[in-house]
Amino acid sequence: MFYFLSDAFSLPDMLSAVYFRIFCAFMCAVILSLAFGSKLIALLHKHQAHGQPIREDGPQTHLAKKGTPTMGGLLILGTSIFSTLMFANLTNPLVWICMLVLVVYGFVGFADDYVKVTKETSNAMSAKMKLFLQFSTALIAVGVTSYFTPEETRYMLTIPYFKNLAINLCYFYIPLAMIVIVGASNAVNLSDGLDGLAGGLLVVAFAFFMVVAYICGGSLALSFYITPIAGASEVAVVCAAVIGGCVGFLWFNAPPAKVFMGDTGSLALGALLGTVSIMVKQEILLAIVGGIFVIEALSVMIQVFWYKRTKTRVFLMAPIHHHFEQLGWKETTVVLRFWIVAFLLAVVGSMALIVR
Repeated sequence: MFYFLSDAFSLPDMLSAVYFRIFCAFMCAVILSLAFGSKLIALLHKHQAHGQPIREDGPQTHLAKKGTPTMGGLLILGTSIFSTLMFANLTNPLVWICMLVLVVYGFVGFADDYVKVTKETSNAMSAKMKLFLQFSTALIAVGVTSYFTPEETRYMLTIPYFKNLAINLCYFYIPLAMIVIVGASNAVNLSDGLDGLAGGLLVVAFAFFMVVAYICGGSLALSFYITPIAGASEVAVVCAAVIGGCVGFLWFNAPPAKVFMGDTGSLALGALLGTVSIMVKQEILLAIVGGIFVIEALSVMIQVFWYKRTKTRVFLMAPIHHHFEQLGWKETTVVLRFWIVAFLLAVVGSMALIVR
């Protein structure tokens, strides 16, 4: 549309430039989120009589949240997808892979949330079924992404902080990439336990990878010793749309939250974050920039492993954000400090681009 307008009315070339469409995608998602957020919350209230179930063994302060509707991820996904369709280059296959991941993982999360609110239980879809759907979609995403990645770098694992250092994993790269997508999806899902926590962390992570994707798809890639990927700059438009959706969602998810993100949003956005890291060949940087997500997931794994063997707990409660609550930190304190750590990790990640 912008190319047509530029040619037909002799408008400035900037209208079709990637950086301008990144800005438009972000603003469009923010405006739509703020415009339709209240209406969506009212609709969710109408169809969710009891809201999301609250853990009985969780922090007692969370019991006051009972009745708050979930599935707020629909607001992020809806605005992000619409903004992407409006401002991204739809002839780019990477854009459609991103859309596929958002839709399928969003559907899995939606089904899980729906069972939770209708049966009033926190145990909805079985773990085996959820993992099967996640890995199946991840296989498709990795296969298609690899097909459109230059052959010489298709199965390379980039080592950050070093110039031109990468490991050729051959076909072992495919299962690793699948684990990155599924792992990121579930790690973000575990982080979605406090008002504003997951949303803020996702804004930081997607902002970092938006910049990386923009560099990766342009002439600056070689200057930063990043693997050039044709069309990767369009992934930056997708990231900008997601950032806008998350910012608009945080307006309603700020303490005290009027709506929760739910599995609908956390599973989809985590999977997209993992997918973007694969598209720009920066999988290890995802573990650094998304360090909070990694720690949240590890805390649960450690807690379960240790308790099954010793019947004692390493943390007062898992995921680890509840551990700090049990230590006496206020919820807002935990959220803000986790945001600060996420920002610092993004700075550490950005050094991988600069020191090269």
